[in-house]
Amino acid sequence: MAAVFVAATVLAGCIALSAAESKPSTPTVPIGTTASRPNIVFVLTDDLSSNLVPYMPHVQAMMRHGATFSNYFVTDSLCCPSRTSIFTGLYPHSSGVFTNWGNNGGFYAFNGYGNASRTFAVSLQRRGYRTALMGKYLNGYEPSMRFQFARPYVPEGWTDWAVAGQAYDEYTYRLNENHRIVRYGGGSQDYLTNVLAGLGQKYVDDATPTDDNSPRQPFLLELSTFAPHSPSVPAKRDLHKFNFVLAPRTPAFGHHDRVGNPRWLDLPELTPHAIRRIDREFRRRVRSVQAIDRMVGALQRQIRDRGLSQNTYFVFSSDNGYHMGEHRLRPGKMTAFDTDIRVPLVVVGPGIRPGMRIDALAENIDLAPTFEELAGHASSPAVEGRSLVPLLMGQEPADWRNAVLVEHRGPDENPSDPDFPEPGSGNPPSYKAIRFADALYVEYGDGEHEYYDLAADPFELRNVYADLDIRRRAHLHRYVVEFARCHGAAECHRADQLLPPPSQPSSTPTTFLPMASRS
Repeated sequence: MAAVFVAATVLAGCIALSAAESKPSTPTVPIGTTASRPNIVFVLTDDLSSNLVPYMPHVQAMMRHGATFSNYFVTDSLCCPSRTSIFTGLYPHSSGVFTNWGNNGGFYAFNGYGNASRTFAVSLQRRGYRTALMGKYLNGYEPSMRFQFARPYVPEGWTDWAVAGQAYDEYTYRLNENHRIVRYGGGSQDYLTNVLAGLGQKYVDDATPTDDNSPRQPFLLELSTFAPHSPSVPAKRDLHKFNFVLAPRTPAFGHHDRVGNPRWLDLPELTPHAIRRIDREFRRRVRSVQAIDRMVGALQRQIRDRGLSQNTYFVFSSDNGYHMGEHRLRPGKMTAFDTDIRVPLVVVGPGIRPGMRIDALAENIDLAPTFEELAGHASSPAVEGRSLVPLLMGQEPADWRNAVLVEHRGPDENPSDPDFPEPGSGNPPSYKAIRFADALYVEYGDGEHEYYDLAADPFELRNVYADLDIRRRAHLHRYVVEFARCHGAAECHRADQLLPPPSQPSSTPTTFLPMASRS
């Protein structure tokens, strides 16, 4: 019955996909009413983990000039559910998107459950913004899709559209550019991240007329890269750089405490061959983010040169993290460890104090309401995230959240999924996790549990769930159950306020080995 329902809703969603077939969507609010509203440039990367930021000088410059969120997490370390949460401000249990494919995931489920009409793009466009998405959209989307329309489909809410399908190889792909299919080849000029950089700069030029008599329409530009997602193809100019870089050897690298581990994490030691492969992949990832970093720098220079710095917010983030050898895991994601769910978020713009570090818990469901508040409008009560604008202005609300919720459906059993995990990289069963400021609690669908005391064990090396008393276990279970079934801002806020009892006294702190030297 569930499959029939989803198929019906997908069909209904596709039939009512958008009135955008005839031309890219147009705003419904007069431009003159929005002239003072800020522009937003949002760079969203794919699988960019925090350990790549040290190799990105322009992103590091953003951190010096703006605000860095040190505790920013995703609702699921998987592309489609994470991007859905970014677009809508909803947890997966409210959006209906849990995976990259099938009845519970991907582009078709996204539309079938009505998410296309409740993105931040739709909200901003209704308030007079020009909106653009360039690069990656959702798993399962293809540029040539038409449905019942005469021309390739462009979703509602987007004034401008230049989006690819599965372009992970960075060369030889197609873009749907405002209903027109444009093919790109294998030459240096066709490298996708560079193409997106050029399209983004052209968009900024077109959106900011130099004629003082022309009305200024505020814009939102999302540049969504496929890099550094596997196979992590770098631009040709970066192919032979960083030849001696190694994957970071944190205390979790190759670590395995068999006591208390869930069954899916019962893994063999990393062999020397596996470690060499991890190092090679990390070098590819470092190389592939160089073009992203150059794109960030070029766009920031353009914004400055056009005199827009005092009226533009620049946001940099990632949809997922990525583990590489931690907990003996081969390269991959989808776990509840910080390597996978904790990602960069850096914001630069007017009113933000340079070099600010924000430790408050934040999540990708917060981006949609943040963009909406920057655009001068409060979010719908249905949105489950909270605007980060008060934090960016240096004011943490007294009732700010106590935890973030992570929801994962697994294991992934579709070999055609670009995120299908290789053996040993981690393919956990379904779980719900609560990440507190000082602890991580994971409740698996198969009845297993994890609890990490992050004050004593910041690298999540020892599962101490068995040491918790019955009262605390029961409260944690109630907390995650209430959180994972909340809908709307008010209900989810109430679930978040259902505080567990204070943490039990930490056991003897874990002694960490010195970090290995890096070449």
